[in-house]
Amino acid sequence: MTDRGHSRRNFLQLTGAGLAATPWLAACAQAQASIPRQAIGRPWPNWGSLPETPPPPPKAGSIGVAVVGLGGYAIGKAMPALATAERTHVAAVVSGNPEKAAKVAAAYGLPDDAIYSYDTFSKIADDDRIEAVYIVLPTGLHADWTEYAFAAGKHVICEKPMALTPAECERMIAASRGAGRKLMIAYRCHFEPVNLKATELMRQGVVGKIQTIETANNYRVGKETPADNWRLAKALAGGGPLEDYGLYGLQVALYLSGELPVSVQGWTEQPKGDPRFSEVFSTVKTELHFPSGAVANLMTSYDADTLNMSNVYGEAGKLLMQPANGYAGNTLTLVRDGSSEVLTPGDSGVQFAQMCAHFADAIREGVAIRTPGEMGLRDIRLVDAIYRSAASGEPVNL
Repeated sequence: MTDRGHSRRNFLQLTGAGLAATPWLAACAQAQASIPRQAIGRPWPNWGSLPETPPPPPKAGSIGVAVVGLGGYAIGKAMPALATAERTHVAAVVSGNPEKAAKVAAAYGLPDDAIYSYDTFSKIADDDRIEAVYIVLPTGLHADWTEYAFAAGKHVICEKPMALTPAECERMIAASRGAGRKLMIAYRCHFEPVNLKATELMRQGVVGKIQTIETANNYRVGKETPADNWRLAKALAGGGPLEDYGLYGLQVALYLSGELPVSVQGWTEQPKGDPRFSEVFSTVKTELHFPSGAVANLMTSYDADTLNMSNVYGEAGKLLMQPANGYAGNTLTLVRDGSSEVLTPGDSGVQFAQMCAHFADAIREGVAIRTPGEMGLRDIRLVDAIYRSAASGEPVNL
């Protein structure tokens, strides 16, 4: 049973009035942005804490990882995960800001010769302490720096989204194969207990035949512009919220349904006169149709009240997640036969270390990567289809 079999019209009413399609240029990766499309040294980020004392020395066999880009996510999430996971550790840092790099290196007990700039990055090829590179740069830089890392003979874990265009993703995969090294996309939710449990329950058919999946990944950016926030700069971020926050909702629709869509339709909004959105969309809405008949309605926005939600409505019940894709505190509620059950599959905070541990297993043990480059390519192809649909005003068949 379900009380939420929303049609497209109902979905648009639920999330706001229908939005006119905005044309999208295929050459977004070449667009001029207020922040240049190059790796540069940025100031100290406004979030992310360093350890009070350096981590203990790595155990024998631990994989040394060079972290490229020292923004808030790198300092606050990626580096602590590498230090916590079994068989990985921070072996070097790469930054265009020497003072920031020195401060971070000291906190992790790294010697001066483990500090690299973007200009000296190629020298990591001769540094045996480094087996892998974690790329935590803006999206528009992922393809180039992944290729540089493979040219240096290192394995790569790259932050999501994989790249701006399918062609860039294909370049990254080709470079991985050419170097004979691993490529993993840092899709952390594939290692997060709530999302893993939700996927397991969907495979068990606990809500019956899926009718509708609804996701929302929204927040409101402050008084920022493309000059001071790379996520608002087209050449570094592509369309904006869809590739960034909205990618979680897109992924949820795929792994909870267990299907790939046969058609997509997209709508975009880019308010005129708002300096925050002079280069990227403020809002993207998507409708996915699956072979089973299930429909996924996705919304993501940089200009809406904060909401992080993924719900599945089936013939026999519903599965509710809110927050669904957070760094911590994700929740899972199963509703069936008139009763609700709150499930507690584990601490959401383990997702980062579990992801790094899996990367180590892939390198050391040859374990198949759960989130490979091919998955990143698949998702960017879907993003491209969503934008093509929004530009034409018509669904795109896949």
